[in-house]
Amino acid sequence: MARKKKGLVTMKRNLIAQSSPKSIYTEQFKTIRTNINFSMPDKELKTLLFTSASPGEGKSTSAANIAIVFAQEGKRVLLIDADMRKPTVHHTFHLTNGTGLSNVLTRQSTIAEVVKASETEGLDIITCGPIPPNPAELIGSQTMKNVLEEMKSDYDIIIFDSPPILSVTDAQILSNRCDGTILVLNAGKTEKDSAVKAKESLVTSNAHVIGTILNNFKLEKSHYYYKYYGEEE
Repeated sequence: MARKKKGLVTMKRNLIAQSSPKSIYTEQFKTIRTNINFSMPDKELKTLLFTSASPGEGKSTSAANIAIVFAQEGKRVLLIDADMRKPTVHHTFHLTNGTGLSNVLTRQSTIAEVVKASETEGLDIITCGPIPPNPAELIGSQTMKNVLEEMKSDYDIIIFDSPPILSVTDAQILSNRCDGTILVLNAGKTEKDSAVKAKESLVTSNAHVIGTILNNFKLEKSHYYYKYYGEEE
């Protein structure tokens, strides 16, 4: 959804799963949720990472809406803004960003001190917090590993919104520690070479890529939808 501001057109992230839970668009996110639930039949999926090849492909919007539909299913969900370079989750959910993940990883705050409740019952948020000078080092630290284990005991599923994988190393590092990774692609925008390189980077990191989301796919009558593709397809 575009809106004008002082002569400029900016994009407003739409939490469609929250504002229109019965819409056809929300149903697509519910379909993705179902496929995620069935993607690892022999292992419990507790941590899920969303990334993209490049900026502006919809990973943050996808992560936010998937977090909402998991909470609507009755799960206890934690959405974490792990993009400590260009964070957006606090804007999406209209939250303050004075403290967040960076404070926890530098041991300035506890998890309980930075967790924020969302408007969706069952969904908590941890924003990025102050942007640190060394995001990759914090993501790859032993503190991050310890924090993640602590979070797992309090939530059914933890969803990370990470930076684009071809831009910085953060997503590669974190994907190695998550149970599953989803690559978000933008129809008509993501170049094939970038998509291939993104997947190769995840494979190199030993990430478990459970599928991709193709968004802004144009159907007849100018409808758009989100669709999930498993690796086998």
